[in-house]
Amino acid sequence: MQLSKSEEELMNILWKQKTALMKDLLASYEDPKPATTTIATLLKRMTDKGFIAYKTLGRSREYYPLVKKKDYFSKHVNGLIRNFFNDSASQFASFFTQETELTKEELEDLKALIDRELKKK
Repeated sequence: MQLSKSEEELMNILWKQKTALMKDLLASYEDPKPATTTIATLLKRMTDKGFIAYKTLGRSREYYPLVKKKDYFSKHVNGLIRNFFNDSASQFASFFTQETELTKEELEDLKALIDRELKKK
């Protein structure tokens, strides 16, 4: 299951804060802030999808993520590679390195990451 763009934005806040009350979530948005009802709707949807849960604290709810950021984005990247690059990580890497405006330093960092992973194999 996937999150909408608005849900991902809210999920990123929760991943960063680890736990948050409604007021904490609202405070994390820049002006103009979304309506409380909008955030409540997003939280309900995300709870129904199994991405977050909450603990009741008096009359408030403390929300927390059930899915790790790394796991969520790993599924997205793997789906992207499968659906748009014929399940070829090489095609994805080629597209990524050629079509993004990476600096020489960023490319060298990527190369170092790949070299480290090769040593583990």
